[in-house]
Amino acid sequence: MDTTQLALLALVAGIIIGGSICAVVVAAFRARARARAVTSVEIPDGVRGVLHGMDDAALVVDASFTVLASSSPAAAFDLVEGTVLPTDELRSLVRRVRTGDDEVGRAGATETMRLRRGAPPAEPRLVAVRASRISPRLTLLVLRDITERERVEEMRRDFVANTSHELKTPVGAVSLLAEAIESAADDAPQVRIFAARLQAEASRLALLTSRIMNLSRLQAADQLPERDVSVDEVVASALDAHAIQADSAGVEVVRGGARGLYVRGDAQVLSEAVGNLIANAIAYSPQGSSVGIGVKSVEGIVEIAVTDRGIGISEGEQDRVFERFYRADPARARRTGGSGLGLSIVKHAVQRHGGEVRLWSRPGRGSTFTIRLPEVEPPAMESEPKRRRKKKRPATPPDLATAPTASVRNGETA
Repeated sequence: MDTTQLALLALVAGIIIGGSICAVVVAAFRARARARAVTSVEIPDGVRGVLHGMDDAALVVDASFTVLASSSPAAAFDLVEGTVLPTDELRSLVRRVRTGDDEVGRAGATETMRLRRGAPPAEPRLVAVRASRISPRLTLLVLRDITERERVEEMRRDFVANTSHELKTPVGAVSLLAEAIESAADDAPQVRIFAARLQAEASRLALLTSRIMNLSRLQAADQLPERDVSVDEVVASALDAHAIQADSAGVEVVRGGARGLYVRGDAQVLSEAVGNLIANAIAYSPQGSSVGIGVKSVEGIVEIAVTDRGIGISEGEQDRVFERFYRADPARARRTGGSGLGLSIVKHAVQRHGGEVRLWSRPGRGSTFTIRLPEVEPPAMESEPKRRRKKKRPATPPDLATAPTASVRNGETA
């Protein structure tokens, strides 16, 4: 074999050996990269920036369920860097996504669970949690609080169901009475009896429809017209509207407390709210008793308290009296024609004015409902008379001023 052939053979052998060595080196680098990817807990570039820009609670956890990075809203759930996922549900979701096949890892998984937002006694919130795998050891969790959405949806379903149920009774009664009148056309006294009952059912239906519309208007996003409203005019209007009811029930209505106070809002809506409290107080008061309406100013807050000496409300029912269509005494409500919407309208009307409603009640001793609204300065022409009246402001009756109260805000008792 000559020199040229030997050189060529050596070259080929060198190429083969070199290529093999390069292949081994490349394979080694790739194996090391795969091993690093499997064992690495380093967060990919840009993930932290995305987390900081998110409005929802979001976090990245490793295989030991430790939080490596989190968005600002996640702190409300006590999910901050260095902490461990607090619940078995969260850990189970992470484990399922991390150990699942590639399709599950890419698509992720979503579960709904209850997590506590804030320190006790904060109530658990309903949260939709979505988990996605971003590396073999890292998992991204995004938490969205859907408590309010579910509450609104449940309220909508209940409202539709309750409204349908409440409308069936008067509508059915009107239909039956119309048939009865037609059948008794030749009996004038009977026709008059049926006609009177028909008118009563029609009035009940009109009242229910009106209150449903008022409640819908208060719950709408439209801004109520606002102006300086005299509390004296609001109370006087509510008293005038229910004077006949009080006389018929044999109940005396007494107005006391401060005068010359002003709030900002819609006078008609506030008059209806106070009127609903007065109507309830009269309806639940025994004949010969009295209903008191007291007004006072406490540290920039106007308080309008309506007190009765009626049957009272048990402690277990006080949390629910502001719910739509709820009646503490269904039998009395049927006799008085109550719709179960009055207190719900009061609550929403006061909330739309930036206030709250407080309730104090004891069975057998009566109830006190107190509307609390931010006070505003009276118009310029009223300023001087108000200063003079302040010196002679009559004392609020002790039962209105000292009765313990349970604050009701957004339908919850605190």
